[in-house]
Amino acid sequence: MIKYQAKIQKDGTDYSVIFPDLPGCVSMGSTLEEAKEMAAEALSLYLEEARDPKWKVPEAKSRRGNSYYWIEPHPNVAIAMMIRRARLGHGLTQVQMAARMGVRTQQFQKLETPGKSNPTVMTLAAISKALDGSLEIQLTS
Repeated sequence: MIKYQAKIQKDGTDYSVIFPDLPGCVSMGSTLEEAKEMAAEALSLYLEEARDPKWKVPEAKSRRGNSYYWIEPHPNVAIAMMIRRARLGHGLTQVQMAARMGVRTQQFQKLETPGKSNPTVMTLAAISKALDGSLEIQLTS
């Protein structure tokens, strides 16, 4: 699962949001719930910038405190990041992964493009097979 901790604090009448692991990823909201929703939006937009396959996705660190909340990006961002993480975990390039799946490199690259990825169940099964059955996609709501 792809998720990061956001520090959400009351700041006057509003709530400010920062992601300590993601420099420059900030947001705010009028209520705590709105701040969490806006945090998910900010996180999704931040991770969409990971379109460069060489960009190393920062690891999330766990922090303690009442002001830290786990936030997940939108599913179309999270799935792309999970596919990338699985491929990198096997030490494969996008070219090698596309060859294993029998698709063009550009087709595979789209599956790892946050905000653009929308694989079918059959495509996810093909990715899993290409990774020797080791693709894990976990979403929560």
